[in-house]
Amino acid sequence: MASNTPPTHDPAELGELERSILLIVWRTGSATADQVREELGRPLKDSTIRTVLRRLEEKGYLAHSVDNRTFLYRPAQSRQRVAGRAVKRIVDWFCEGSVEALLVGMVDSKVLDRAELQRLADRIAAAQKNTPDEKVNKEGKP
Repeated sequence: MASNTPPTHDPAELGELERSILLIVWRTGSATADQVREELGRPLKDSTIRTVLRRLEEKGYLAHSVDNRTFLYRPAQSRQRVAGRAVKRIVDWFCEGSVEALLVGMVDSKVLDRAELQRLADRIAAAQKNTPDEKVNKEGKP
């Protein structure tokens, strides 16, 4: 069964328990409520875990299938896609939509080191080679 919710939920609105459970499912690839509870290592009721899993599915982060009456949860979205949406929110909020301003801030704050910058530059160069010039920038700038 796939998630019926479009991936429009704001990742910034996820609670700490939701994020912890989502990280477990991403790491394991799929998990039952019992497996999630064991991985958390916190004394939570089974009903609490099931409720959070159901809410993550309603928000579009997880999907489930049923195996012998046991719900098996799996990611409905990749970690990278969710992270990308979260970063877009930061760019919109704090950088007035400028990805460049975000990256400059990350460099100035020493979030990115020289090796990470080089990897990013290489990926950007590769993406530009694989994208026709008219799609590189909507304003027609190369």
